[in-house]
Amino acid sequence: MATKNTPPAVGHEKPTRTAPVPPAYGTSKRRKRKGRSRVTNGAVILAGLAADGRTHIARRYTDLVAAACVDQGGANRMSEARLQLVRRFAGLAVQLETLEARLANGEPINVAEYTQLTSTLVRVVSRLGLERVAKDIGPTFADLWKADLKHRQRSAPPPEPLDDEENHEHGS
Repeated sequence: MATKNTPPAVGHEKPTRTAPVPPAYGTSKRRKRKGRSRVTNGAVILAGLAADGRTHIARRYTDLVAAACVDQGGANRMSEARLQLVRRFAGLAVQLETLEARLANGEPINVAEYTQLTSTLVRVVSRLGLERVAKDIGPTFADLWKADLKHRQRSAPPPEPLDDEENHEHGS
């Protein structure tokens, strides 16, 4: 059970008081905040999670969701569809890791299930993209340096022309 001090689940930040609540499906009336699910409100990462997410598989699932959200530039910058893809990725990855652990322990596994899960995982990852998306943290040091250099060049007085005597001494 989440307490007031528990941070929101990764990928689902709690809405601010000023954020509009979407209308209920099929109506024009706005829903009450308390009428939203615990997943939508950010209280839990997955509905129906046993033992409040303390199992090693639940922790691994949560870690994978968090890591994938970071790779995508942060959960607050992701659409709901992309968040759902991240959750599918984490679920498939946990299932595959469980099968791989059984295999490494010498237990038999269903190879057809393993290959199907792997293929599905590859398709989900291809939709998400393999590259990390950097968070926009503002201008880089190089950007600031170039801007400062341009500013200094614009505000610097123009060089004084050489007089004729100096031109003759150096040139002809």
